Amino acid sequence: MHLSVETEEDWWEVEALFDLSFAPGREALSSYRLRDSTDPVRDLCLTARDEDGILSGAIRFWPVRVGGTPALLLGPVAVHPTRQGEGVGGLLIEGALAKATDWERAMLVGDAPYYGRFGFKPLVGVRMPPPTNPERVLGRELVARAWSGVTGDVTPWD
Repeated sequence: MHLSVETEEDWWEVEALFDLSFAPGREALSSYRLRDSTDPVRDLCLTARDEDGILSGAIRFWPVRVGGTPALLLGPVAVHPTRQGEGVGGLLIEGALAKATDWERAMLVGDAPYYGRFGFKPLVGVRMPPPTNPERVLGRELVARAWSGVTGDVTPWD
C-alpha cells in the first residue's frame, strides 16, 4: 500500500469513495459546518493506493479551534469496502498523524472502540455543534498533555 498526499487530480475519486462509504447526506453532518469556507490541511490529506494504483482509502484533516485553541479535526476517513479489514484505515490515520508535526492535538467524532486503538480517548468538556453525541467526541494528544485544560466549543478555524 502506498500513501500519498491527495492531489487535485485525486479529488473526484476521493469524493466518490466518501460517497460510497458513508450514508447519503453525509455533508449535512455538523462536522461539515466546521469545514465550510476552510481549506483542509493539505499535507495531511492522504490517499492509499494498492500496487496497481487503485484507490483503497483516503483521509482528510481540517483545522478547527476548541475554546480558541488550535486542533486538527480528522475526517472523513474511508476505506473501500473491498479493502476493509486489511489495516488501510490505521495506515492512513497513523501515517497522517506522523506528519502532523506542527500540531499538538487531534480530534474526531467516531466510535471509541475503533479509534481507541489509535490513541483517541473521550474528550470531556469539548463540545461539537449539535446534534453530536458527546460520547463520540474523541481526541488524541500529539504532544504530551496537549488536551490538558482544553475545553469549550469546537468552532471553525477562521
